[in-house]
Amino acid sequence: PAARRAFRKLLDQNNNFLFPVVFVTNAGSCQRHHKAQQLSHLLEVQIAPEQVVLSHSPLQMLKGFHDKCVLVSGQGPVTDIANTLGFQNVVTIEQLRDHHHLLDMVDHNRRPKLPSTHLQTLPKIEAIILFGEPVRWETNLQLLIDVLLTNGSPGYEYDAHLSTQLPVLACNMDLMWMAEAPSPRFGHGMFLLCLESVYRKLTGRELQYQALLGKPSLLTYQYAEHLLRLQNNNHRITTIYAIGDNLMTDIYGANLYNRYLAQQHAAMATSTKFVAQGTVSQVTMAVPEEELVSTAAQCHSLLVCTGVYNPRFPLPTTITETVFDGHRDLVLEPDLVQPSHVVADVEAAVDLLLQEEGYVIPEH
Repeated sequence: PAARRAFRKLLDQNNNFLFPVVFVTNAGSCQRHHKAQQLSHLLEVQIAPEQVVLSHSPLQMLKGFHDKCVLVSGQGPVTDIANTLGFQNVVTIEQLRDHHHLLDMVDHNRRPKLPSTHLQTLPKIEAIILFGEPVRWETNLQLLIDVLLTNGSPGYEYDAHLSTQLPVLACNMDLMWMAEAPSPRFGHGMFLLCLESVYRKLTGRELQYQALLGKPSLLTYQYAEHLLRLQNNNHRITTIYAIGDNLMTDIYGANLYNRYLAQQHAAMATSTKFVAQGTVSQVTMAVPEEELVSTAAQCHSLLVCTGVYNPRFPLPTTITETVFDGHRDLVLEPDLVQPSHVVADVEAAVDLLLQEEGYVIPEH
């Protein structure tokens, strides 16, 4: 009820949003239009697909990978999702398992028989996309390692001393997420932790990512601002308010983006070109770089107490490796998990931002 009241406050008399709004979620097992329909039903507000940023949405900008043969891991309509994002040569874990019947051996009852003779030969895999947590972790872990240690040809023997590693694009770094259970549940970040651990144990090297997407990556926030500007007829967005319940994704990401905005504006003042680094390297963007240049001046982080964050426990003042549940490649900085504001729920967050922006809260 509070969420529905909150979003009604964001509408004018014609049921249009008072200002640009996007929903940035680390969900990744569906298409944008399905998530928009779900949000519209839950909030009783019309949400367009163009207002939704899923964890994999920025992949459509990584045009340099679109013509490669990619192995996709996750659940839901992963092939359709990959095709929609621009990837046309897609192989699923299930297809890989069917073609290589000796690879998936953990569950004796699922051990496949001889492969079907009518199956087409799979091309060499050139990159891996990790959309989200799979259903059978042991199968995906085994086959992903098979692909990584054979450089894309899992029917061959391992080579733990490969000089190069296949590109890995990972979406959704959430270690935990809040469902109906009393305590948070394992997220895709936990699966990534398992994959990294196995790879390191077998090779002695760290698994490298070509891109980490979803909150709290900078590219995801750049893409979200890009959509906000499109809603605003490409006019500048001055202030962004990011509302979330997870310190290590929502708050960390918003604060990281706020830091990036400050650095970018400082660089612009000295005529120095500044481009966000750290989440993507050596990739070809489908969207021109000019459209990804952020124009907002600041991004405020608003932490709500109705999800992963539990107000009974104080906000961390120090962070160590043993308690930091962000992804391995994120920097351990206490300042990045300090929200601009802590509020009870999303309605309180909306009231706060309306007050900050000088809006009169509409009566409904």
